[in-house]
Amino acid sequence: MRFLHTSDWHVGKVLKGHSRLDEQRAVLREIVQVARDHRVDAVLVAGDLYESSAPSADAQQLVVQVLLALRRTGAEVIAIAGNHDHAATFDAYRPLMASTGITLAGGVRDAADGGVVEFTARSTGEPVVVALLPFVSQRHAVRAAQLVTLTPGQAAAGYGLLVRDLLAALTAGFRDDAVNLVTAHLMAARGKLGGGERSAQSVVEYWVPEDAFPPDAYYVALGHLHRRQSLPAPCPVHYCGSPIALDFGEQDNPSVVLVVEAEVGASARITAEVPIRSGRRLRTVRGAVDELARHAGEFGDDYLRVLLCEPARAGLQQDVRRLFPNALEVRIDPAFAAPVDPVNTARPSTPAGVERGPAELLHEYCVTRELIDERVEALFARLHDQATTGNA
Repeated sequence: MRFLHTSDWHVGKVLKGHSRLDEQRAVLREIVQVARDHRVDAVLVAGDLYESSAPSADAQQLVVQVLLALRRTGAEVIAIAGNHDHAATFDAYRPLMASTGITLAGGVRDAADGGVVEFTARSTGEPVVVALLPFVSQRHAVRAAQLVTLTPGQAAAGYGLLVRDLLAALTAGFRDDAVNLVTAHLMAARGKLGGGERSAQSVVEYWVPEDAFPPDAYYVALGHLHRRQSLPAPCPVHYCGSPIALDFGEQDNPSVVLVVEAEVGASARITAEVPIRSGRRLRTVRGAVDELARHAGEFGDDYLRVLLCEPARAGLQQDVRRLFPNALEVRIDPAFAAPVDPVNTARPSTPAGVERGPAELLHEYCVTRELIDERVEALFARLHDQATTGNA
C-alpha cells in the first residue's frame, strides 16, 4: 500500500505582517495533486495544520477544503493536532469529519476509543493499523498516561518515558497480518530544528528517546520539526518537514512531501520526496545599500531579510524598502551595529532598523546584568508562548 506523509502546514502564518494564505492555498493544492497523481491509499497529516490555536475563519475554511479534497482522491485522510493546533476543537469536529471519511485526533485517546484507526488499503486489500499520538504538552503528559495506560504514572518520570508508555499502549494491538503505522507530533532525540519552531516547545524536556518507538512499526510519520530528516530508531522514523518555509530560519530547508510504500511483513520505504514549489522563496541578503542595489534584479519576488553592512543613519530603512518592496525585515548587520551604551548598561543602544522580539530583549537584558541562565530563558519562552497562544 502507498501513503503520503505531510505535516506542519501552519495555515494562517503571517510573516512580518504579511499574510501568506494565498501561498498556502497554492502549496496545499500541490499536495492534493501529489496524492492524486500517486494514487495513495492514505494521507497522514502529522500535526500543526494551523499556525494558531485560534485560527481565522479563512484559515479554517482552507484547511477543511483541503482535507475534503484529499478525501475526494479516494485516500483515507488522518490528521492529528500539533502544538500549534487547538486539540479540543479538533475533537469537537471529529464526528462531523468522520461522516466524510476523515479522521481528526485532537487529544490522546485509548486505542479502543479512537486512538488507533484501522482500514483496508484500496490498492492492495491489505489491512492497515495506524496509532495516533497528537502533541502532548509536558503539563498534560501524566494525565494522558493515566488515561491510556491505566497506571497512575509518576510526575517525576521524564516526559520521554511517559510518551514511550503512551506509544506502547497505543501499539499493543499491532497485528502480524497488517501494515502497522504510527503518526505523532513530537520532538525526537537527535532531531534537528528546522529554524522556525516555537522554542518554548522544543526545549530539552520535551524530547522523546529513540527507543520510545516500537520496533514492530513499519513507519513512524512525525511532525513538529520543520526540516526533512530521518532518525536512528528501532523502526523507520521520519520527519517530512514543512511544505513551505515559514521563517527566514528555514530558508534553506527543502520543501517536500513523502510518498511511502509498505507491505505486510516488511519495513516501509520512501519512494518519492516530492518537491513543493508554490511557496515564495525566503532569502537573506547582506551588504551595503549601494552594493545590494546592483543585484536587485536577481531577487525576483523572493521575500527578503536584509542585513545592512553599514552604520545606521536617518532614512536608511526607508531607502532599503524603496529599493526592495519585498524586504520584510531590515536590520543592521551585527558587525556594524552600535556598541552597548556604556552609560546605561541595562539597555543596549538600538540602531535604526533593528527589531527585537521579547526573547531577544530578555537575553540582552540578562547579558548586561551578567545573569546568563538558559533555564530562565527557556522558562520565559514557555510562558510567553502560553500567554500569546492561549495554550495555558
